[in-house]
Order: sequence, then structure tokens, then C-alpha cells
Amino acid sequence: MNLPRPRSLNGLILVGFGLVALPLLIAVVWALVNLDRVAEQSEQLVFTGVTAAESNRRINEQLSSLERVARQYQILKNPDSLQLMTQDLKTFEDLLVDMAPLVDEVDATALSAALGKEAGEIIAVLSDTSADDATLTTAIERFAPLRQDVGRLTAILTAYVDTKLSALQETARTAQRVSAWQVAALVPGTLFLILVFTLLVARPIRQIDHAIGQLGESGFSKPIEIKGPTDLQRLGRQLEWLRLRLLELAQEKNKFLRHMSHELKTPLANIREGTELLLDGSVGDLDAPQREVTDILRMNGLKLQQLIENLLSFSAWQTKSEVLTLADFELRKQVISVAKAQRLALKAANIQLKLEVDDIIVNADQDKIRTVLDNLLSNAVKFTPRGGLITIRAQRLPKSFVMEFGDTGPGIPEEESPRIFEAFFQGRREQGGQVGGTGIGLSVVLECIQAHDGSVELVDSDEFPGAHFRIHIPQKRETEQQKLAANG
Repeated sequence: MNLPRPRSLNGLILVGFGLVALPLLIAVVWALVNLDRVAEQSEQLVFTGVTAAESNRRINEQLSSLERVARQYQILKNPDSLQLMTQDLKTFEDLLVDMAPLVDEVDATALSAALGKEAGEIIAVLSDTSADDATLTTAIERFAPLRQDVGRLTAILTAYVDTKLSALQETARTAQRVSAWQVAALVPGTLFLILVFTLLVARPIRQIDHAIGQLGESGFSKPIEIKGPTDLQRLGRQLEWLRLRLLELAQEKNKFLRHMSHELKTPLANIREGTELLLDGSVGDLDAPQREVTDILRMNGLKLQQLIENLLSFSAWQTKSEVLTLADFELRKQVISVAKAQRLALKAANIQLKLEVDDIIVNADQDKIRTVLDNLLSNAVKFTPRGGLITIRAQRLPKSFVMEFGDTGPGIPEEESPRIFEAFFQGRREQGGQVGGTGIGLSVVLECIQAHDGSVELVDSDEFPGAHFRIHIPQKRETEQQKLAANG
């Protein structure tokens, strides 16, 4: 089941930030609410504690003052002491009235009322002028239980403040534990949400990156489909349109190459046929200068034919319309045949050709291998100076055969070596010969070798001062079945 999600990248990012920030916001709000509640309780507790302490102090002082004046009156019996005693009683009762809210909160109203009543009765007895000394002494002795009752009230108020303080501490600890659990749950939860939304954004971006890389490598055959937010899907549709347009242009280019190559082959075949007739003496004997000019025409005709065949081969591989025709053949005979076809070019440049090719039978597409040999040899001839040396090697390995081409030319600059197998790439160094190259010879070599699931590489070695190419083509048959007898 597909969950509903934002359709645009901006919406997805905003929702992601919202979902990541929402738990954090809830935790912060919860912490603020609890902090405010704890602060309010703390303020109330401070007020209650201060009020209780002050009330306890004043009521104990007032009771002490009342008892002291009462004892003075018992001894002196003067009207001033009686008046002070009456005033102290009034102040004591007023203190009990002021403490009434706090006393009610601790459920000690009965005790407070008993204190006021007991103090009033003591003072009433002491104020009776007809009371004898024994009665006054008994009344004075009642202050001791009264002090005990005041102590009980003080203890009740103190215990109440302690209880409130313990409750506040427990509330603070609970809030701290809850906050710790929230943090412990938020960290992995937030990381999970970040990972989910990162994947939701990163996956279409990776698809776009892959699609762009595919287009950059001329891979136009695979459709581009981007799944994700609508704006990234729209970008994917634009890349698909670009792919189709590039594919169309590539097809038009290959069509043009095929048509032009076929159109060039017909007049070139006539030119080569006429040149061969001249060399064969069919239209009369040629003197030495005429034969030399005719040889030049024939050699350049062969070069033009090779260029046209390269164009046709390149076009065929680009459209993937050409398949391999595998067969067993003698590799050494193929190398010698290619060397004979280019003997005039080798002779004209006074280049020696050294063959170190074993007598082996290989299983491959003979025409494609001939194209590889022809292109690499032609390429070596172009860049090898007069009087130079070209070496061709071939040998059989247990599961493949290897061909190597080395020359004594200037070599390939290091900055150009990564691009030499690109189609239509031509280096800065000048080529020899009257007919310039198209820059697709080595790309055709690469495609022919890759069609055989093989590899071709530019070797950096000290054996050859110029270019050194090594080719590996896998073989499925055993080595012993591929060797030829020396005179077989």
C-alpha cells in the first residue's frame, strides 16, 4: 500500500523537517509546561513554608509573652498587668485567625480552636478578682499543656511543608525521568525519520545521476524513468525526451555514415579495378615512372577502402546490427595476409615488419580479427618514422590468445591515452601518408574485441619506444587442440 506523501520535492522536504521537528517541539512544550508547574509549586511551597515558619515563631513568642504577663499578674495583682494580659490574649487570638487558611489546609482547625479556647479560659480565670492563689496557680499550670498543643500545631505545619517539599522533589524527578525517556526515544526516532526522508530524496537523485551518466556514455537504448516527487519526475521526463532526441540524432548519423560509405564504395571499386588493370598490363605495358604512380594510386585506394570499411563497421556496431560469425582459422596466415596487403605502405616508408606469431588456430570472427589487425598495423605505419620497426606477436594461453603490436614511433602522449579508443578522436601528432584518418580506427578495434568478450589495452613498457597494444581474446577450447604441427 502506497502511503500518501507530498508530490513535490519542496513539499517532501518541508514535511520531513516538520515530522523531525514535531517530536522535538512536543518535548520542548511538555518540558516547559512541567517546568512552569514545578516553578509554580515551588513558589507556592516557598510562600507556605515562610508563612508557616513565621506563624510558628510569632505564636510561640506570643504564648511566651502571655504566660510571662500572667505570672506577673499572679504575683503583683496590678491593673496594668491585667490590661497587658488581655491585649496579649487578643493578639494570640488574632494570630490564630491569621493562621486559619494554613490551619485549614493541614486539617488542624480543631486544634487551633482548642488553643484559642484554652488560652481564653486561662486568662478568664486569672482575670477573676475573687479567685484565690490556689486557683491562680492552677490556671498558670495550664500554660504547660497549652505550650505542648502549640508545639503540636508547629510540628503539624512543619510536617506539612516537608510533605509538600517531598512531593515537589518527586515531581521534579518524574519530570526529569520523562524528559530523559523522551530524549532517548527522540534520538533514534529522529534519526529514523531523517534516514527515511533522505532515502526518499536520494533515490530519485541517484536515478537522475545514473540517467545522466548513461547519456554521457552514449547509452540511449535504455528508457529513463524517475520515480519520486513530481518536480524530479518532470526532470526525468525531460531527460527521457533528451535521450530520445539523442537516439534519433545517433540513428541519423549512423544512417548518413552507411549511405555515404556505400556511395563511396562503388566509385572506389571502379578506381581500384582500373588501377589493377593498369598494373596487370591489360591496357599496355607501363614504364617505371608510370608503374610507380599506379602503385601510389593502388596503395591510397586500399587506404580509402579501409577507411570506408571502418565507417561501415563503426555504424554497424553503433546500431548493434552486426553479429559475430565464429569459425576456426589459422591466425598466422591471417597476420601474413594483412601484412602483404600493406607491403606497399611499409616499403614506401622503409619500415621493417617483425612477426613473432605462433602457429595456432583460434576461434573467432575472422573478418573482425582481420579488421583489428589491419587497423592496428595501419595505425602503426602512420606513426612509425622512416626506417622504423613494427613488431606483431601472437601466442596461445590456456584460456585465451594474446596479440601484441609495438612500434618505434613517438608513442601516445600520457594526456591522450585515456581517449584513444573514443570514436573520431585524433591526437595532436601528425600522421603519415597522403590520406588522413577518420579517428575511428581504434574505436572499431575496441568494439570488435569487446564483441569477443575480450580486452585491448595500451601497455606502458620499455620494450617499444612507441605505442604498445595488447589484446586478450578468451577461448573455450583447450590449448592442445589449437596448436598446429610445425609442418602440419
